[in-house]
Amino acid sequence: MQPGEEIGLRVDQTLTQDATGTLVMQELEALGLDRVRTEVSVSYVDHNILQADARNAEDHIFLRSAARRFGLWFSKPGNGVSHPTHMQRFGVPGKTLAGSDSHTCAAGSLGMLAIGVGGIEVARAMAGAPLHLRMPHIWGVRLTGSLPPWVSAKDVILEMLRRHGVKGGVDRILEYHGPGLAGLSAMDRHVIANMGAELGATASVFPADDAVRAFLRAEGREEDFTGITAGRDARYDLHEEIDLSALEPLIARPTSPGNVVPVRDVAGQPVSQVVVGSSANPGLRDFAVTAAMVKGRQSAYGVSFDVNPTSREILQDLTQMGATFDLIAAGARIHQAGCLGCIGMGQAPATGRNSLRTFPRNFPGRSGTDEDAVWLCSPETAAASALTGVITDPRDWAADTGTGPPDLALPARAAVNTAALEEPPPPDVATGIRLERGPNISALPELDPLPDNLEGPVLLKAGDNVSTDEISPAGARALPYRSNIPKLAEFTFTRLDPDYPRRAAEARDAGEAHFVVAGDNYGQGSSREHAAITPRYLGLRAVLAKSFARIHWQNLANFGVLALEFDAPRDWERIDAGDRLRLDGLRARLAPDAGPSLRVRNTTKDEEYAVHHRLSPRGRGTVLAGGVIPALAAEAHPDARE
Repeated sequence: MQPGEEIGLRVDQTLTQDATGTLVMQELEALGLDRVRTEVSVSYVDHNILQADARNAEDHIFLRSAARRFGLWFSKPGNGVSHPTHMQRFGVPGKTLAGSDSHTCAAGSLGMLAIGVGGIEVARAMAGAPLHLRMPHIWGVRLTGSLPPWVSAKDVILEMLRRHGVKGGVDRILEYHGPGLAGLSAMDRHVIANMGAELGATASVFPADDAVRAFLRAEGREEDFTGITAGRDARYDLHEEIDLSALEPLIARPTSPGNVVPVRDVAGQPVSQVVVGSSANPGLRDFAVTAAMVKGRQSAYGVSFDVNPTSREILQDLTQMGATFDLIAAGARIHQAGCLGCIGMGQAPATGRNSLRTFPRNFPGRSGTDEDAVWLCSPETAAASALTGVITDPRDWAADTGTGPPDLALPARAAVNTAALEEPPPPDVATGIRLERGPNISALPELDPLPDNLEGPVLLKAGDNVSTDEISPAGARALPYRSNIPKLAEFTFTRLDPDYPRRAAEARDAGEAHFVVAGDNYGQGSSREHAAITPRYLGLRAVLAKSFARIHWQNLANFGVLALEFDAPRDWERIDAGDRLRLDGLRARLAPDAGPSLRVRNTTKDEEYAVHHRLSPRGRGTVLAGGVIPALAAEAHPDARE
């Protein structure tokens, strides 16, 4: 396997969540699947659990019916965030996991090879197909020393983001090793592996060692443990070293996870909201340390102090420890187990007021507030700031109050609760189950082949690091329409250009395709394929960018959108919104034996730009066919091809 070449992986397990899973289940139906071929597949309901009207509840009914029909486990609303819940109940060292959520990589904490991908990739994996991706470089990250008091795992991954930014891990797998691992629990490692997604990494991997064995033992699954560690002669393509002893509390400023500074550099700024929870700090320890810090104290006036348990199990353990009482007594608002504010489903902060969150992302508007000011930090920094009402380094709070580091007495055995996990019925029962569709679930859009000659206007020009939240927004307004592509399309790019959906629909209805031009790392963030489907539905056929984020690049190809990169990034400056671009002879240019180079003509300015694609021969066929589903249909019915 050579870095940059396409490889195929057998997938042992899959996970989907409700924000992406409804499309996955429709794709399973389109693929004609009878029953999943994986060892374990689980459908989680954790994102859209704010039921302001009937739409989310109806989608939950659809997801349960699809899970029962196709042979998936079903995790009910309130059971927990997919990543820590999967780790607790299904994670197995050495297994491969593909998930329709970018933070699927969190399962690398158990020694799994866990990769976030688009929904159609997960659907195909459930049908028994391999997961195709470009072979990444392996980045060895050696950890030494041990974490000082008031510094925790979140500060480790924030240090990586401080050093390398939001595209430092693109086309790389991070493999953590070294003596510093001895002081990190499996859930500590989950924090670090989870936010590998914010680096743009394909995956993050930790060894399956005594810490993983201890975690599985606490979950009553020690028999699932298999020791997996790197050999003494292991070699890496790239090297990094972090002395844990030298770390200090860090915080990511608005509006990027890569905008990281020491907490002391921004201390004293007023805080309006503090939220503890999410897949980026999901462990019992994260909530317990927060509870220990606020015990016997009150959160500051003017601060909304919110706690989002990440699983039903963790909430039970927290309650049995007495920590839930300590949080409530300190003024905390305890919410149901789920993603909630992390995906903008409730907990939207006040405009322009600082919100400190133990979350993985703070992209503009992701919180549900257009002009938000979200900071990312550790539970220790969050708790200290909730008590003082200003951004506070927990070391300074401890010194001012004479408080020592908490001595946490976590239970040796977790309060395992599987009551909200529904096992799939046997095949003879499943075949008779009908999918229960609500009125908000539209059919998948028809996807036509890529034309040989493509001409149209540039309807949007964007800068660097455009996230999928800016392409297809999350939040309580848009996400309930995730199963209704025509309606969801009305939100496309509206954070960047409120008029884009109207102009795109008019061009499409006039029979004209269009282009988008973007900067570096286009499509960072969520794995949601809606960010490819809705622009495609509105007539987008090609994106020209300086570079692409991995998952979104694949999602574009999966839905027949041609992703092209400038040979000379400065050519981005030469194209303006409204210019007309033209590509000729695409069928020959994308033939299996053709080179990756193309030329784009700007007919408005009478210029040409050299561009290239990164599609494998298989991927070229997918784009030419108009997407994965049309390509598979053409293979199944070759006589129907044009």
